[in-house]
Amino acid sequence: MTEAEFAVLAAVSRETRDRLVAYVALLAKWNAKINLVGPATLGDVWRRHILDSAQIHDRVAAAEVLVDLGSGAGLPGLILAILGGPRVHLIESDARKCAFLHEAARVTGTAVTIHNKRIEAVPPFEADVVTARALAPLAQLLDHAVRFLKPAGKCVFLKGARQADELTEARKSWHMRVTERPSLSDPSGVILEVESPTRER
Repeated sequence: MTEAEFAVLAAVSRETRDRLVAYVALLAKWNAKINLVGPATLGDVWRRHILDSAQIHDRVAAAEVLVDLGSGAGLPGLILAILGGPRVHLIESDARKCAFLHEAARVTGTAVTIHNKRIEAVPPFEADVVTARALAPLAQLLDHAVRFLKPAGKCVFLKGARQADELTEARKSWHMRVTERPSLSDPSGVILEVESPTRER
């Protein structure tokens, strides 16, 4: 997928497209020094990373506060912030990745709050949406997410081919409402929207 193809599919403005182009350029530059994304994925960066993150924007745009767990290169949290919508908190324990996030936010003119801590070390606060991508199995994600999630909030997780197994395992210890949507960027991928997660007693 090219930059132009993404712009048409996502219907982004010229200004937003320019900010995403700046992000992609910075990602390529920094990825040569620190492992932000798999080097092989940079050849298809607009599909593998930008579209993959942007495809959930319509599911989170109405939120006031969004928490992105294990943000890494800012996928999906920083991309969602560039696209506009909620106040975004990026939680990332790796100091080098946080340095990238600070620089990416500066270069793209994006307001985000960056927490350079392990997830469990961040004092809980209420969020309407919790996101994560390629971080941990679903059951573990829920353990982290419920510390931040408002009672009426939801989780939006980008998952790969093992999502069915993860869902089966998570349901052994969690009650939840789950909506599955096919990924636009990966034929084997799924977007999981999880509402009302509560632990089994």
